[in-house]
Amino acid sequence: MMYKILVQSFYVFFSQLLTLKLREAEQQRQQEIERVRQEEGRERMRRLCSLQQEALQLIQKIQVDYKQQEALRVDLSAYGHRGNQICGILSTVVRSSSERGYPTQDDVSLGEHSLQEMKMLVNTIEKELAAAEERKKAEDEAAKEKQKEAQQIQQQQAKLQTPAPTQDQKQTKREGLQKKASKGTLQRFLELQKVLELCQKVCEELATCKDPQTKKIRADLQRAVTTPVSQISSVSGSQVRDTFDKINNFLMGKPIVSAGRTIVVSQHPLGLDFVCLKLAEKLVSQGEEEVASHHESAFPIASVASALWERYPKVGELFLANLHKKCPYAVPFYPAFQEGISLEEYQRLLGYQVKDSIVEQQDSFLKRMSGMIRLYAAIMQVRWPYGTNQGNHPHGLNHGWLWLAQMVNMEPLSDITATLLFDFLEVCGNAMIRQYQDQFWKLLLLIKDQYFPTIEKITTSTEMGSASRLKHFLEGAVRRRDIPLPKGFLQPSFWRS
Repeated sequence: MMYKILVQSFYVFFSQLLTLKLREAEQQRQQEIERVRQEEGRERMRRLCSLQQEALQLIQKIQVDYKQQEALRVDLSAYGHRGNQICGILSTVVRSSSERGYPTQDDVSLGEHSLQEMKMLVNTIEKELAAAEERKKAEDEAAKEKQKEAQQIQQQQAKLQTPAPTQDQKQTKREGLQKKASKGTLQRFLELQKVLELCQKVCEELATCKDPQTKKIRADLQRAVTTPVSQISSVSGSQVRDTFDKINNFLMGKPIVSAGRTIVVSQHPLGLDFVCLKLAEKLVSQGEEEVASHHESAFPIASVASALWERYPKVGELFLANLHKKCPYAVPFYPAFQEGISLEEYQRLLGYQVKDSIVEQQDSFLKRMSGMIRLYAAIMQVRWPYGTNQGNHPHGLNHGWLWLAQMVNMEPLSDITATLLFDFLEVCGNAMIRQYQDQFWKLLLLIKDQYFPTIEKITTSTEMGSASRLKHFLEGAVRRRDIPLPKGFLQPSFWRS
């Protein structure tokens, strides 16, 4: 009996001891788990704080000196705003993590993603500044070139004031026509092509990205500027103004609604460069398509283009570069055939469309060239009717005078020269009369009496249509001493409609 009691007592004691040991082991395990958890939490907190510190260092690079921005004429405020947003997000995550103990792995992942976006912003800003510096350099050089162009205009006007040449002198002068544009004109043409190539290179990452989300953003950005341009018409002034306001607000960074979606240009770091490029391309394509088919549409499109050019010089430069690329005669520039290039490539340089080795018909080619020259001529003479317009026209009639003077100093091209001279004079002639008066009439007489006979000499019987049209126009203008307002010219009453 005693033995049984001892055994039971031992069993109870052993069970209690075992329970105690198990409890101690469990407590040690829980303590170890807690220690590991706290260590991992502290490590995540250190990582998150490190990410925040690195982001704060990067924000200093994003917040570019405003004087530098003003000097380079570039607005990087959207990047600074986004950088501040990212820093705010990180601060909120760090603060909330501290309040609840330690950050989670999701918090750290958010921090890493935010820092990566910050680095992308810095990289984009550096590209923007580099591009802006290149543009500033090009603009400074262009300003010098404009001074030279102004001197050329004055020299041309001075020539027109000299006594009329004798018949022998006329023949000598016509035989001395240039075969290519002036050195300054070609230099400006090449500078603009470099600006275009640089912008295309900057936008290449966005333009070629295969990521579905990025492709969606790209489509939204492009649609936001190209759709409104397609809707410009001569229906009413209020409709044209609404279209401009929509594009202008978007370029300023304000959200707009397109196809039921809210879109902001800052959705992508390269968004502004990309939309400026696509906007310029679309304006040129409206010339070769819409204006080519409906001449009266040149002026409402030109009004919007001129207003955008004045407010966003980058859009104007890209427009001009794209125009020169599609229509080299707007330079004016007649590309020469060079060894090493194929015939198809040369035809593209001349402005022809070549698809599957088939070159477009001459009528189609001339129609597109006419549309672009008509739009260009309209842009030179119109100003946006809303606003102060205190500054000079971004690309005014002085460029029209220079273009016309250089055209008649170059050897004419069969069919093309007669067609484009007629288009330009019909659209811009009235404005040139008001701007230059007697000087313009002297230039018009020079074209009629000296340059047109040279055109006739190279015109074949199948190409007489364009030459006859130009001849009839010149004779009528000189006889009446007047060029009527072009079809589609926007009267003040249009803007009240």
